[in-house]
Amino acid sequence: MPTDPLPDWVFTRRREIGANVRAAREGTKLSQEKLGELTGLDRKTINRIEQGAYSTLLDHLLLIADALGVPLADLVR
Repeated sequence: MPTDPLPDWVFTRRREIGANVRAAREGTKLSQEKLGELTGLDRKTINRIEQGAYSTLLDHLLLIADALGVPLADLVR
């Protein structure tokens, strides 16, 4: 069972993952909207993931990694 509230490091790590997603997306010159189209996610969801404001599903990260052509490890390291 998760701790409530979550420890601060969880939010820090979530923001780091979001920054990795943003960097990978920008490296491929894709907009948030285009990445959303490729993954089936909406632009707002992509934005929330990149901002670290959203506790994303592993499935979403897998879709994003595939659309960007990067290993999942690049997004979560």
